[in-house]
Amino acid sequence: MPNAAEPYGSGTSLVFDTSAWNRQRHPLVRERWRATLDADLLAACPVVALELLAAARDEQAFQDLDRWLSAVPNAPLTRGVGERALGVSRELRGQRRLPAADYLIAAAAAERGFAILHYDHHFDPLCQMLGIDSVWIAEPGSID
Repeated sequence: MPNAAEPYGSGTSLVFDTSAWNRQRHPLVRERWRATLDADLLAACPVVALELLAAARDEQAFQDLDRWLSAVPNAPLTRGVGERALGVSRELRGQRRLPAADYLIAAAAAERGFAILHYDHHFDPLCQMLGIDSVWIAEPGSID
């Protein structure tokens, strides 16, 4: 198990999924999340930003989160991202019943050469197909 204060991943930027964001304050995660943030390794994606902003408790929380999300590196949605997400869907065949948002998040990360930081088994086959790292924020099943 990595040191609690060691950043996640191998030094590559990490597009965080909502599943990781929602667990960032968990005691098993908090120190490594902070170390990853301090190392400037966290990156956003518009799909995740929309999910997070939709859950903002009020206008001030929305504005604060929007400002923060705009300040971190971004893995944008491009035409190429859409095409790659569709291509992976075709290639996955029997495993393709995954949320559309996850295809887009993973394809956006891949286009930038980033990895995915998550707590969601959907990203494992997507990252494998896209040739990027799937980085779990904690061992599967350990914090739910």
